[in-house]
Amino acid sequence: MSVLTALARAEAVESGRAQPLTTVRHTHIAQAPLVLVPLALAGEAAAPLAAMVGTDRDAGRLLVVANPRDRTQRFEFVAELARVVVKYLDGFSRSLDAGHTSKVRYADAPQVLVPNGGGIDFVRLLGRSTRFRRTYGPHPVHRSVPLLGQWLTFLRERADHPGSAMLLAMTEVLGEHWATGQSGLEDANLAALLGWLDPPAGLDGAAAAALAEDPLRWPPAGPSTDPTFDNEVLTPALAAYARAADPQGRSRALSALTAALQEQVEPTWGLMWRAVDLLRARPPGASVEGRWAVDRDVFTVYHMSLAEGTALPQPRRDSAVAAAGRLDRLEREQARYEAQRALDDPLIMAEFRLSGEAFTGTVVAASPNRVDTSGKKAALRPHITVQTDDPVRLEPGALLVSPARLAQQATVVSVSSVDVVLELSKGMGRSTKQPAPGSVPQVGELVTYGPVSDAYQPPGRFPSREDTPWTHGGPPPDPQPTDSDAAEDWS
Repeated sequence: MSVLTALARAEAVESGRAQPLTTVRHTHIAQAPLVLVPLALAGEAAAPLAAMVGTDRDAGRLLVVANPRDRTQRFEFVAELARVVVKYLDGFSRSLDAGHTSKVRYADAPQVLVPNGGGIDFVRLLGRSTRFRRTYGPHPVHRSVPLLGQWLTFLRERADHPGSAMLLAMTEVLGEHWATGQSGLEDANLAALLGWLDPPAGLDGAAAAALAEDPLRWPPAGPSTDPTFDNEVLTPALAAYARAADPQGRSRALSALTAALQEQVEPTWGLMWRAVDLLRARPPGASVEGRWAVDRDVFTVYHMSLAEGTALPQPRRDSAVAAAGRLDRLEREQARYEAQRALDDPLIMAEFRLSGEAFTGTVVAASPNRVDTSGKKAALRPHITVQTDDPVRLEPGALLVSPARLAQQATVVSVSSVDVVLELSKGMGRSTKQPAPGSVPQVGELVTYGPVSDAYQPPGRFPSREDTPWTHGGPPPDPQPTDSDAAEDWS
């Protein structure tokens, strides 16, 4: 926890309301996201019990598994879920981005919202348990089942990429934008978290969060269910369905079970849409649309590969080279994401200022017409001196950028106890002798400089797949589907 986050939590306790950690919204929120509230059977890691899903807050669709331990009923549930989810995903392939001419890109991309991190893990387990299933041979499934498994795995893998917004856990998104007066573990309860953000009239955040601990008023936000509900309501309802000997009895038992499960998921369904409204009320950061464009590109490529039949089910495990390359990409994306957020948001930039990676100060000297003649070609390279009280922990040669002049790059020339000398390049017009008016900060101007968000970071150098060293298992075999794939456990 950073110093500013700790301070915001202390202020939340003092005021009784959650405190903002940002001035803008750093996550894309779709106009019509698909909200998914899953429930799993206790003791069964990926045995679905029920799910409420849909894009309309007033028309959520409840899917129920009458016997979660029955293989046939589980796959019937998955097939029903696939009809909703795959239809939603395919709907984005109907229109192209006309303004994007370099390659084909869909005009929009899907966004799936789940209540918490447990919902993200449920998506992972359900995808892993279904993407290898076969539509022929022993125990065939509907063709939509493995397709849904591939899509769920795709969405879960995208959730690991910093800044991606195709699969989001609502508690995590809210926690990035507000600080509450409770612990991070308590923030995983969506009802308690929203109690601090938007408490009912007459209550402060602590009192509203205390009410949220009552499972009768606010059942757990999935995929886990309340133990008391399991023992006193769910177990008898499942047993009644199992004992039913005729269609009428099974119908009555299923209706009772459905009503009980609906009471469990409907409160969370309402909380999800309240959270969407809170996030939409905040203006998006300047870099949000760019990150969403990356999501749209990735979705377009994957959707087209599925449509062409060239996308195989994702492997259970990455090879050594693929895993190293993936980790390298995620680390570079994380650095870029943090820099973009800082340039969008002065509160995030303040975190970088505290760590010495950014600074704010006043320009006390400027040489706007300075020309560098050390290279083969003379180039306009103004120098400015910024006086700052911030602790600056930057080495000469470090690249920086100002939120006020994003097209311009600044290189640290020297750092003293109070002064930072910067050399400016780019973003000053085409003249080699005279910068464009306003492109160089003037003496007396208050400026901020932070990390460059789009600086090129070379990818790591890894061997080819065929040259995987023996210390990492040697070259992996080509993936080949086997009968054991379709027999993978639901765990």
